[in-house]
Amino acid sequence: MRLSLIECLLLASILAAWREIMIRILGLDPSLSSTGWGVIEMDNNRLRYIDDGFIPTEPQMPIEQRLNLIFRTLCGVIEMYKPQEASIEKVFLNNNPVSTLKLSMARGAVVLAPGYMDIPLFEYEPNKVKKATVGVGKAAKEQVETMVKILLPGCKPKNNDSSDALAIAITHAHFRNVLKG
Repeated sequence: MRLSLIECLLLASILAAWREIMIRILGLDPSLSSTGWGVIEMDNNRLRYIDDGFIPTEPQMPIEQRLNLIFRTLCGVIEMYKPQEASIEKVFLNNNPVSTLKLSMARGAVVLAPGYMDIPLFEYEPNKVKKATVGVGKAAKEQVETMVKILLPGCKPKNNDSSDALAIAITHAHFRNVLKG
């Protein structure tokens, strides 16, 4: 069966409209010890859980190998799930400069992966993620995980890091149209 030019154009426009309605979002929670990731789909107002995971690295590994493992694993996740957009929490500073530096290096590897794969990355303040997920900006990690499970039926996050990544993806699903104007 051959399609006419008009039928091909109509089919192409339907597929393009469908892609606009359904979007796959990757949430990222950087850490040098365990970077979390979560993938969800947004179809109009509905959220659907796709998958989540985390990337553990061993403290005795050289820093460049740890960062490479994070970067390459995230590129594999992006290749497998093909998200159209990615989201991450904005970094916060803590009292320990060494910890802040290590988190910044891990965050650099995490930010690079979507950039390398030509996926736009959006950033959110930690309290905005908690407020979008739980309803209050000072929510505990357990509250965030509980709400992630409620908002994404069937979801059983692998650990706190992947639960946080899913919360970041949920936040982006709520605010993406506001950001795009």
